[in-house]
Amino acid sequence: MHSQNPISPSPEPSSKMNREKLMKMADAVRTGGKGSMRRKKKAVHKTTTTDDKRLQSTLKRMGVNTIPAIEEVNIFKDDVVIQFINPKVQASIAANTWVVSGSPQSRKLQDILPGIINQLGPDNLDNLRKITEQFQKQSPAANANSGASNPQEEDDDDVPDLVAGQTFEAAAEEGHTS
Repeated sequence: MHSQNPISPSPEPSSKMNREKLMKMADAVRTGGKGSMRRKKKAVHKTTTTDDKRLQSTLKRMGVNTIPAIEEVNIFKDDVVIQFINPKVQASIAANTWVVSGSPQSRKLQDILPGIINQLGPDNLDNLRKITEQFQKQSPAANANSGASNPQEEDDDDVPDLVAGQTFEAAAEEGHTS
């Protein structure tokens, strides 16, 4: 007995269609005309791993040593602090090279300052003074902008001070004459 596939009644038309489809696909890959070479698939280069390996080999030649038990590294740049939490720190004192690797987070100085004040030594006291002066300059400006209507309301509630040599009666008379 001969069994036939219920979906395709005869095997010949499907193989002919497949052959035509393959020819169309092969023609689409060709860069030139008939008989020309097919295009080559471009290889995707993984540069990140080779760069990392190259960096590690260079550091190894320099003789860097891993420094253990460093919980946090803060790099100060203008008003931004680049913070590494539990980084891998390597150093070569002879080559004056320090390597901090890990995932960095950029944060504002105001957010980190309360947590790092106790880490700053006496040599950073001048820097700490400059930072507090900057905060004080920024704080009154921010308060003045946010509460512009509040000082006027407070002035209306207070009794004005008398100027030396003036009385309320004299001030009232000047108001009527002008």
